[in-house]
Order: sequence, then structure tokens, then C-alpha cells
Amino acid sequence: MEQYANRHSTVEFDPMCDKENPQKISFEDVSAASFRIQSGITKTPCVKSHMSSKYGMDIYLKNDFLQHTGSFKDRGARNALLLLSPENKVRGVISASLGNHSQALSYHANQLNIPVSVVMPNVAPIMKIQNCRSYGANVIIHGHNMKEAKFHAMSMAKEKGLTYINGYDHPHIMAGQGTVGLEILEQVPDVDAVLVPVGGGGLVAGVATAIKHLQPHVLIYGVETEKCPSMKMAIKNEEPFSVDIRSTLADGLAVPTVGYNAFRTVKTLIDQMITVNEDWIARAILHLVEQEKYVVEGGGAVGVAAILAGLVPELAGKKVVCILSGGNIDTTILGRCLERGLAAEQRLVKFKVTVSDRPGGIAELCKLIASIGVSIKDIMQERAWVYGDIFSVRVKVVCETRGPEHLEQLHDIITSTYKEWYFARECDESDRRPSTYSIDDVSH
Repeated sequence: MEQYANRHSTVEFDPMCDKENPQKISFEDVSAASFRIQSGITKTPCVKSHMSSKYGMDIYLKNDFLQHTGSFKDRGARNALLLLSPENKVRGVISASLGNHSQALSYHANQLNIPVSVVMPNVAPIMKIQNCRSYGANVIIHGHNMKEAKFHAMSMAKEKGLTYINGYDHPHIMAGQGTVGLEILEQVPDVDAVLVPVGGGGLVAGVATAIKHLQPHVLIYGVETEKCPSMKMAIKNEEPFSVDIRSTLADGLAVPTVGYNAFRTVKTLIDQMITVNEDWIARAILHLVEQEKYVVEGGGAVGVAAILAGLVPELAGKKVVCILSGGNIDTTILGRCLERGLAAEQRLVKFKVTVSDRPGGIAELCKLIASIGVSIKDIMQERAWVYGDIFSVRVKVVCETRGPEHLEQLHDIITSTYKEWYFARECDESDRRPSTYSIDDVSH
């Protein structure tokens, strides 16, 4: 009892997210949330994807990035705010978040005239900080990471009598997120499988609760980045398990430990967990921009990434819905993602080659590249670190191709013409096939 009392007296204890007594949401919670929030959220479209015929399945995209603040978080935030007691609505709410939850909470609290404070670490994107302020929130920049920001937010909640709202594990948040599932069943009534992005687990818990209650045969696949497989590890260990966070394009899914309420709710409902790597996430972002004309953040694109990577072959011929959960991606990060996607598809290529430094040497290289329709994007010369022939120059070329076959054509023409060369991402020595030797320097 003493340990129990000490645990409950700590600043970090959240009575709505108690790991010793996790709460499981019900279909009735989700159904009630749907009615409660309908006047304040967007019923987003679920449209058939252009990639359906290519991948042999009917793919539908649930465009929840079209919510007012750019993500599905609007649903849970509004539901949690509407369920506050009159006294707590007057006192106000507080939360800690790097982005989507803080924006959703700020916007809907402002709409409902509820005072709101959000604590964001100093690594939070400037755009998201400004958005929260524009929605009328009291934004507090504190700490170097989310752990420090959350501790400060909970300290303030205790000190000022504010209600702390967890962004993914609060039961009212999860019930609100589950309304996505109800809309999917209404829009694609004969759906066979739903691919759900997984970070803290609130979205998949809500969606699975709604869909499995109404149509138990529908498959629920959770998809997360391999850089933070927190749900996969939780299922393996049969309880939430902390994993190390590594830098990822799906930053919105980088939650080291899934929610205790979310895990209890979803552990018997989820059919499969899938992890995808960074290259496929980048390719999914690129595909959605090029083919669907959607700008989606990395965390929102993981379902599409799983399909592109061929990780769900058993769904061939079936109707599959991918939830595009968010579109709040910084412009600079979007540019990097698109370039990385092009590189992953071998449409953006980098190679080094040593050519003659006599007049016309580089011009001859450019002419050779142009002769097969490859477009040069960037070219840089390096003389000081070329060993051997003093009349040689090493040239680094970044160019654009039509894909793997076009790259192979470029590879063949360069390797048959020059003695020293290196194509980026060719790590197997046996694959370089130089006339004499390859450049060993692989610095970028």
C-alpha cells in the first residue's frame, strides 16, 4: 500500500493512463464519440487509389490529413475536451506534444472556449509552435526532449489544477480516434483489411475497437517504422516495452512505449504488426505526391509503404484501406523525403568517375551521359585528392534517370568507357566490375 501511495503521489502519475489499472475502451465509447464530435470535425473522403491495378488489390485511401489541423488528432482532442466537467473546462487543459496533438488540442480548445497550454521541447518544429500560438494556445517551450516537456506539463497541471490530456493513451482520445473506423465501414462497407499507422497505439486501438465490433472478419494490420517498433515489441513481450528511438522520417510515430490503455484495448484485436524501413516510407511519400497529388507526412504514409514494399501479399485481390493519418510535414523535410524517394527508386543517382583533365575531358563525359537521355542535376570536380595521373580529375555527378533499367544503361556506358568509377550504394565489390580498379573513397 505504501508503494501504491508513493506511486500515486508522484508528479508524473496520470490517473487516466495508469499502467497498473489500464482501461479498455468499448464500441459504445467510439459510437458516442462519433455523435459527440460530428459538428466539429471533417468527415474525410476515402477514395480509390491509382495504384490499385499495379498492386493487384483494391486500395482505398482514407484522407484524414484533411482535418482542420492536418491530422486525425482532431477527433480525439475534440472528444476529450467535450467530456470535461464544467469546472475543468473553466480551469483549462494542458498537454505536451511535438506537433499534431498539440495543434489539434489548441484549435479545438479555442473553438470551445477552453483555456489551453501546450508544452513543447525546444526541438519542436517552428511551424508547429507558430500554429499552436495562432490557435490561441499558451505555448511553453521547455526541455530538450519530450520526456522533459511532459514532466514539466504534468508539474504545471498539478500546480495549477489543469487537466492533463495524454495525446494517444487517454481513453477519450482513443474513442475519438476510433471514429475513423466507423467512417471507413460506411464508405467501403465490403472492406477486407485496414492498414493503420501505429505510434503510441491510440489510433489502432480506436479503429480496431470500432471495426472488429461491427465486422469481426475485417483484418486490422498495424504498421510502424522499423526505427521505433514499440507495438511489435509490446506484443512480443505481452506488455508495453520501451524501445530506443532513432531518427526517422515517420517522426509522428516515434513513441518509445505504446500506451497502456491502448495496448490493453488492441492486443486481442490486431491481426498483424508490420514494420517498414525508411526507404519505403520515402518512396510512399513520393508516390502519394506524384500519383495521388497528396502531401502526407512520413507517419501517415506507412500503410502505403507496406504495400509498395510487398509486405502484404496475402491481401492480393482484396479491398484494402490505408489510413493517411497526417499531412503536417515541414517543407524542408518534404524536399529531403522526395529526394530520398527518388534515390530509393534509382531515379536519382550519384556516381564518381575519374576522367582526363585535359581540355574536353569533362565535356566528353557530359556528352556521353546525355547520349542515353540521362539528365545531370549536379556536377563537382575534385583534383587535390586524385592519386596517380596528375592530368586526371575526379568528377562527382548527380543525375536523374527513368529508373533501374535506365541506371543499368548508365552504369554500363560509364564502366566500359572509364577505368576508375564508383556508383553510390554499390557496396558489393563483385558488382563494380572495373577495368582496372574502383575508387575506394566513398565519401559523400
